[in-house]
Amino acid sequence: MSHLALRERLARVGYVADESLAMALHLALALGRPLLLEGPAGVGKTEIAKALAEVQETRLIRLQCYEGLDTSHAIYEWNYQRQLLAIRAEGASEEALFSDKYLLKRPLLEAISQDVAPVLLIDEIDRADEEFEAYLLEILSEFQISIPELGTVKAKARPVVVLTANGTRDLSDALRRRCLYSYVDYPDRETELAILRKRAPGLEPQLAAQIVGVVQGLRREDLEKKPGIAEMLDWAAALAGLGINDLADDRGAVQATLVCLLKTAADRDAAPVEVMDRIIGKVA
Repeated sequence: MSHLALRERLARVGYVADESLAMALHLALALGRPLLLEGPAGVGKTEIAKALAEVQETRLIRLQCYEGLDTSHAIYEWNYQRQLLAIRAEGASEEALFSDKYLLKRPLLEAISQDVAPVLLIDEIDRADEEFEAYLLEILSEFQISIPELGTVKAKARPVVVLTANGTRDLSDALRRRCLYSYVDYPDRETELAILRKRAPGLEPQLAAQIVGVVQGLRREDLEKKPGIAEMLDWAAALAGLGINDLADDRGAVQATLVCLLKTAADRDAAPVEVMDRIIGKVA
C-alpha cells in the first residue's frame, strides 16, 4: 500500500494526514521500524495511532507514560494474591506458581504476545524516566522480553510501534536512532477545516470557517496552553448545540463557550471580549 493509499484510508476513518505524515507512517509499516511523533500537545498524535489501528484492522494497545513508570506497570508482574491462594489451597510448587496462569501482562508484554500484530502506542514517552527509556530500547531492538522465572518471550508478530512526545524533556539519541521521526504541528487552515468537516459534516460552512479562523487566531496569542484540535472540535459542538450559525451574532454566548478552548485562568484573562472581538472581526 502506497503512502497515498494509506492517506486515503486514514481519511476514510476520520483522520486527515498531510503527505509528510502519511509517508512517515507508510515507511514505518514497510520497514518495521518504530515511529516517533513529536509536537505540541493537542495536535492529534495519539489519534494517529488509533486511526492506524483502525486502518490495519488490528488491536490498539496503549502504554500511557508518566514519571515513575516502572516495569511492573509497563511489562508484567506476578499475581501474588492468586499465588498465595494457590499455595494455601493446593500447596502449589514454585514451578507451578511461576507460570502463565499467574502472570499479569502489561502493555509491552501484551503487545508482543498477540498472534496478529497490534499497534502499540507508547504515549508521552518523554514523561517517563530516563531509566525506563533505556529499558525500552532493548524491547524496541529485539522485540523480546526476559522473564527470569519463564525465560525469554519473543514477539509472535512484531507490533507496529508509535511513540509520542510533547517535548517535556529531551529524548536520548539512542531512542531517536531506533525510530523513524515525524514532527506533528498544528494544522494549517485548510487541513484544520478538512478535519472539522470530516468530524462535523452538518456544520454550516460559514460557521466552520469562522471556528477554524478564531482557533488559529487564538494560537497566535500569548497563551500558556494553545487550543488543540480536540478543543476546536469541542467548541464547534458547543456552538452548534447552542444554535449559533454566525459568531458575530451573539458575542456573549461565544465568550461564554471559551471554556471549551481555554484551559487556564491566565489564558481566559488573555482573551477578553475586546481580544475576541478583534479575532472574530477578522474572520466574520
